[in-house]
Amino acid sequence: MSTTTLSGQELSRVQFEALLKRRFFFTESFEIYRTAPNYKGDNRGLYDYGPPGCALLANIVNEWRRHFVIEENMLELDCTAITPEAVLKTSGHVDKFADWMCRDPVKGEFLRADHLIETVLEARISNSKTASGDVKGKSEKLDESTIQQYEAILAKIDNYDGPELGKLIKDLDIRNPNGNGEVGEPTAFNLMFKSTIGPSSAAPVYFRPETAQGQFLNFRKLLDYCQGSMPFASACIGKSYRNEISPRSGLLRVREFLMAEIEHFVDPESNKAHERFSEVATMELPFLSRQTQLSGKTTVETATIGSAVRSKLVDNETLGYFLARIYAFLVKIGADTKRIRFRQHLDNEMAHYARDCWDAELLTSYGWIECVGCADRSAYDLTVHSKETGTPLTVKENLSEPLEITEWKVSLEKKLLGPRFKKDAKKIEAAVQALDQDTLENLAAELAEKAVISIPTMETLADGKTATELSADLISIKKITRVENTREYTPNVIEPSFGIGRILYSILEHVYWYRPQDTAREVLSLPILTAPTKVLLVPLSNHASFKPVIKSLARRLRSMGIANNVDASSVSIGKRYARNDELGTPLSITVDFDTVKDGSITLRERDSTTQVRASEEQIIEAVQKLVSGSETWKEVSQRLPAFTGQA
Repeated sequence: MSTTTLSGQELSRVQFEALLKRRFFFTESFEIYRTAPNYKGDNRGLYDYGPPGCALLANIVNEWRRHFVIEENMLELDCTAITPEAVLKTSGHVDKFADWMCRDPVKGEFLRADHLIETVLEARISNSKTASGDVKGKSEKLDESTIQQYEAILAKIDNYDGPELGKLIKDLDIRNPNGNGEVGEPTAFNLMFKSTIGPSSAAPVYFRPETAQGQFLNFRKLLDYCQGSMPFASACIGKSYRNEISPRSGLLRVREFLMAEIEHFVDPESNKAHERFSEVATMELPFLSRQTQLSGKTTVETATIGSAVRSKLVDNETLGYFLARIYAFLVKIGADTKRIRFRQHLDNEMAHYARDCWDAELLTSYGWIECVGCADRSAYDLTVHSKETGTPLTVKENLSEPLEITEWKVSLEKKLLGPRFKKDAKKIEAAVQALDQDTLENLAAELAEKAVISIPTMETLADGKTATELSADLISIKKITRVENTREYTPNVIEPSFGIGRILYSILEHVYWYRPQDTAREVLSLPILTAPTKVLLVPLSNHASFKPVIKSLARRLRSMGIANNVDASSVSIGKRYARNDELGTPLSITVDFDTVKDGSITLRERDSTTQVRASEEQIIEAVQKLVSGSETWKEVSQRLPAFTGQA
């Protein structure tokens, strides 16, 4: 996919990623073992962060805490990554947390089915533009209807299930790009890493695929901590693990990664309104709706979040509020506004618990990458964990006035039910308890008239049927009136979930460019907020008189909490500036012979390469204001004298 740099130049991913690895933002884990003679491990999808990568990651996480945890007064948790099987069985992950996988029997490769189709169809479209197709080595130019067919498939690729993906692979002759071999039918592959606890290996566990479950299981303690006040939100930052079928795209699809997740608990009867929604209602966001995708298009439409909620494009205010806050966060840490969109999940793609879900996607050379998911999880998680454990994960609130409730109540004569239905008795009891009020009203009338009713069961009975008849001696349905002084309910949950590594990589692409006069002079225009190092200290040479000044400046900056680095190497000052531009360092202070004479120093700004010169006190004050965000470089350069030396 063709993308551009921050300044509109053609982006070479090879050159860009070579920069990140050369400057040690990240590296493949266990890299030196790849050439070891007896090494047979698979280190794909595992990465180590180097010094600038660690600092950038920490700065993004720190800003995430400020932007969400502190600003929204959230309750932060740190939960274990090792999770008992029973927990993830209850949540649905053991049965449903899977991707569709197919295998090339000749190469022995396992491929993720939707990614395989995407890769092949995108290559066919791209190659067609140069009149060289990819079908079995033949050169062919696709007609317009075929291109439109492929683009429609790509627009809704996330909506296909396994059999549908298999049909596409067969009908479109999709083959493994590595060797052009045919692949088998897609099968479901669970993405969780399984292990055991203890020497007996009798207790199965998984490494968590998300941080959410620990927050749900601690709901009662969180509710007590905030004195039963609703709504409230919890937050968790930590590692998660997914056994990706075929890790690819560098940091974008990995097996171990850092997540930051929020669980905002809300009263379902509040219409999920948010008290601060008015603060963001006029913010414009780029939306790719479900309807647009199903029509085979990827057209983004801009609308205010207020209008999106009113029209029910976005389901509710709390979901909309977090979409706006997510957008503001991404822009603040360096994302390009022209390369952000919010894509609504399609029905087949929607998680089993979700009522509505939007992904904040960032455009990179790998295409649109999901970096943040924001889902309305309804009451699913708290409900299933409460049912499984017998622990009420609910909120009780005192009513200002007693509430009179009239409802239908069903009773079973269990002494007769057990002997008559034996092993089916519990299935029938569960089916009866699941009946809603409208159904009970209809059944009550039928029971009064016929003295027998038919009850559908959720599970097949011993006789092979999925319904059973109950007579009036076994079941009674009566209307009762009761008075409630308290209300008990299970909260719904809005969950923004951030993939920090994906955000980090995507932003690095967004801020990357190179000087027009020299493609080798690469720059990462990271905001000063997230830049690994804020200030480079550069002595003009290794002259002894510069050393105490540099040490003093470094000490002053450290005392202010401003990360700085000294480059006193023997290369030219221009080269020292250039290699720190590659690290994204936004400011440089230069000490020269005039500094020794009159105490003046220069301050250089990374992107424009312009410089100002003033006293040490004035420059330090300017740095403080730039780092805190209280002043811009334009304002600094207008009030301090310009310097036209080495840029």
